[in-house]
Amino acid sequence: MQLHGLHHITLVTADARRNVDFYTRVLGLRLVKKTVNFDDPGSYHLYYGTEDARPGSLVTFFEWPGASPGRPGIGGTHHFALTVADRDALLRWKRRLTDLGIAVRGPYDRTYFTSIYFRDPDGQVVEIATKGPGFTVDEPLEALGTTVQTPPAEHAKGTRDQAAIEAETWPEPVPAITDAMRLDAGMHHLSAISADIERTHAFFGDLLGLRRVKMTSNYDDPGSAHWYWGDDQGRPGTLVTYFERDPHTTRRARLGAGQTHHFALAVKDEAEQRAWRERLVQAGLPVSPVMDRVYFKSIYTRDPDGHIVELATLGPGFLVDEDADTLGTGLMLPPWLEPHRADIEARLTPVEAVSGQPPGGAAER
Repeated sequence: MQLHGLHHITLVTADARRNVDFYTRVLGLRLVKKTVNFDDPGSYHLYYGTEDARPGSLVTFFEWPGASPGRPGIGGTHHFALTVADRDALLRWKRRLTDLGIAVRGPYDRTYFTSIYFRDPDGQVVEIATKGPGFTVDEPLEALGTTVQTPPAEHAKGTRDQAAIEAETWPEPVPAITDAMRLDAGMHHLSAISADIERTHAFFGDLLGLRRVKMTSNYDDPGSAHWYWGDDQGRPGTLVTYFERDPHTTRRARLGAGQTHHFALAVKDEAEQRAWRERLVQAGLPVSPVMDRVYFKSIYTRDPDGHIVELATLGPGFLVDEDADTLGTGLMLPPWLEPHRADIEARLTPVEAVSGQPPGGAAER
């Protein structure tokens, strides 16, 4: 019984049209499913991912029209990261985004990868991170996560040449997303916030069986711990990371636009999901019944700080109600909501995905 990496992350947007424009036209992700929140069918649930909509690539949004901004904090997610092949592709992304009027920070050397940061239209921090060099640069594979690794002094905030970092970019305009830039490797990691990193390890490491692959500190806040959990090799797409924050000085997260509602880890099938549910119940944690999400089955629990964590099955997948070449083009409803289609459609603002090609217009923010 084991977890199979990240399945998806679900965030909140205040404006579905603006959200679709950003994630499809600016970032080039595919809208792989346009449906509704099964627990609140008057609002959208939008799924973005790779062309084949595989688990681990899925970034999803509930639309809460006009929602006030949320805030990061203890019990919430700080950011999520998408994977790009290498540093050249990362610099191309920086040039593309800045030319579109989007503020970009970085590239920053995080030892195990290099990354840039920006915000989506709702204010969510999005990171794009390189695949490598990986977690074995300062520990052998067999000893990953066993000793605290101090960030190199030149990488720490306050010591790096910030002006030189911000000036570095691709030398030519990047009006379209090239094949080398495509974010088709899916998610790299997500980073949440904990009040007690050892307690968090007891949940993800001891209870859920993820391997702790790195103990280091937040490169932008060296006094705080930053730990990573993932598969045995710490591969991108399997990584859950947490910053530790002092609960006396850091507020709790507030759900709203630009914040994460929950994130999901992948389980093989329904049999393993039932076994996981029993394990969580035996540990004394609150666990939902198995929920039918059509494209997967889900159970929900919470981490020690209250963040909702979902365990979702790998299948049956997103082709159960659409062909591969038409994914995300129609409004798909579960069978129990189909009789209410007319009423549901009347409450939704029509949205349409566009490709990541030259915008030829105003800058996206």
